[in-house]
Amino acid sequence: VSTQSTGKTFINYNVKLFIELEIMSEVEETLKRIQSHKGVIGTIVVNQEGIPIRTTLDNSTTVQYSGLYHQLTSKARSVVRDIDPQNDLTFLRIRSKKHEIMVAPDKEYLLIVIQNPTES
Repeated sequence: VSTQSTGKTFINYNVKLFIELEIMSEVEETLKRIQSHKGVIGTIVVNQEGIPIRTTLDNSTTVQYSGLYHQLTSKARSVVRDIDPQNDLTFLRIRSKKHEIMVAPDKEYLLIVIQNPTES
């Protein structure tokens, strides 16, 4: 391994790390902004496997919501694609008597926002 090759690898790693830190900072700011909205009870970010990676809720609530809404979102996405294979699920909103749950699916993550519908 030449010094030049190692130097480029080091620079590429630093650039990648810097970009990832910038993205994480933007994500944190977005989550803070969402959480500050009136009526928002909590937010959860879930990875592709349904594992929560960021939450503002307690552990048991986070695990319950993450698992169930990951399954529901997967099913809803399948329904949309079964109806039209060229289409995809972009947002899921469920309102019950107690809560309104909004799910924004992405390729790698789900953003789940739980809010009190009477305060929003």
